[in-house]
Amino acid sequence: MAKPDTIGPTAPPTGLISFEQFLEMDGENHHVEWVAGRVVEMPPITNEHDRLVGYLRRLVGDVVEIRDLGRVVGEPFQMRCVPGGNSRAPDLVFIASDYLGRIQHQFLDGPGDLVIEVLSPSTRTIDRRDKLAEYQAGGVPEYWMLDPVRREADFRQLDAPGILQPVLPDADGVYHSRSLPDLHLPVAWLWEQPPVIGCLREWGLL
Repeated sequence: MAKPDTIGPTAPPTGLISFEQFLEMDGENHHVEWVAGRVVEMPPITNEHDRLVGYLRRLVGDVVEIRDLGRVVGEPFQMRCVPGGNSRAPDLVFIASDYLGRIQHQFLDGPGDLVIEVLSPSTRTIDRRDKLAEYQAGGVPEYWMLDPVRREADFRQLDAPGILQPVLPDADGVYHSRSLPDLHLPVAWLWEQPPVIGCLREWGLL
């Protein structure tokens, strides 16, 4: 008896490909980025990473939905913030209503208004060095680098000269987002993850 054909996920190419070829890939089961013409596979995430991304997707997403501010997308949706540059897949991206036209069928063509990367041990250097430089060059107004293992949060906002400068929480440990003015985030919430509905009520959104 002939053995039935099986179709599994296609391995990403190892050589140089164009951005157009990258977009034409069969992306099922692939968590990848396009960097310097090569497809770069992203490492498996940790439980802490998944929990934090899921929590922020609900928290930020609800603020955006309640205020009708735009849209939130997440990995593996691609963002190409520098024309002709790399294509990244941030954990979360908020796009304000005025810039929803940047959302193409398969990628965000331009910078998000708020980009969030949750760091893993294997990605800390990339997120803090390579992506920081790319997002700054692309004009990302606000960038968060969150490390759930070390419980460290690095918040950056773009200044007038175009530098993503560190912005510290206030004396009460609350970070004030520029891109989402309703979001006054106690940093401890990132690690404690209180119920989202209670956070929204505290902000007067419910």
